[in-house]
Amino acid sequence: MSFRTQPTPPARPNRCQLFGPGSRPAIFEKMAASAADVINLDLEDSVAPDDKPQARKNIIAAINDINWGDKYLSVRINGLDTPYWYRDVVDLLELAGERLDQIMIPKVGCAADVYAVDALVTAIEAAKGRTKPISFEVIIESAAGIAHVEEIAASSPRLHAMSLGAADFAASMGMQTTGIGGTQENYYMAHGGNKYWSDPWHWAQAAIVAACRTHGVLPVDGPFGDFSDDEGFVAQARRSATLGMVGKWAIHPKQITLANDVFTPSAEQLTEAREILAAMEKATAEGAGATVYKGRLVDIASIKQAEVIVAQANLINGK
Repeated sequence: MSFRTQPTPPARPNRCQLFGPGSRPAIFEKMAASAADVINLDLEDSVAPDDKPQARKNIIAAINDINWGDKYLSVRINGLDTPYWYRDVVDLLELAGERLDQIMIPKVGCAADVYAVDALVTAIEAAKGRTKPISFEVIIESAAGIAHVEEIAASSPRLHAMSLGAADFAASMGMQTTGIGGTQENYYMAHGGNKYWSDPWHWAQAAIVAACRTHGVLPVDGPFGDFSDDEGFVAQARRSATLGMVGKWAIHPKQITLANDVFTPSAEQLTEAREILAAMEKATAEGAGATVYKGRLVDIASIKQAEVIVAQANLINGK
């Protein structure tokens, strides 16, 4: 372990982030009653330009009026390359109450993007006497974003989470695909006359996880566009969880349960993790640094892996 240890990420459930456009206030109550851990009310891509002022008003009213329970409440503002984002931030912090937890910043390409929003948020908080600091989540969805991913992860103490936005990322990278996440038809290897499909998002997800874990930020998988394909959603979510991501977006309510199931440790996983911890505790008491569990070697590194699973379960159960 390095002399400089990894900081601990925020201790909150983030298995599923449910998105809903600010131009559809009729769905806000249903979102609040859902099983999603995080609610993202959207002012960006899902809202047409002419609808953005009214969508902003809808979201501010909803923050103030709806009972959001224990949801982590977030609003995705417009990109910094638009004329809308500054008014999003100003109105949200000046007109919405303390219930707002987070601002999601899209299309972040460098640390300076986060700094710009941070400076504005900090000034408004001070001017208005807000007592609860706003956290940030950023979306990596460009070649610049992935190239600068570590500096972005270290950009602000407000930064709690980082997501991969597959569609805009693919466009920025010049990828020949129109799908949002998941397996891509032409991204395959051939051997013996058979095709084997691999994951075109794997390397970007791994880079995000590494940057996030280095700087104490929650790594989150983004959208899966085909909400009629439950099997595809679950497959991508399981890959993401295996890589170290803590949750996934839901762009349709049916994806909430799928995400929660994948990112909640199963009873079998939890039992195995606890048994590994017990086996290592026994080995340590006997003066051994390793032992055998179900025919495989377990050691101090195994303890750390098992502790991650137990901590996740405890966090979710404590919700």
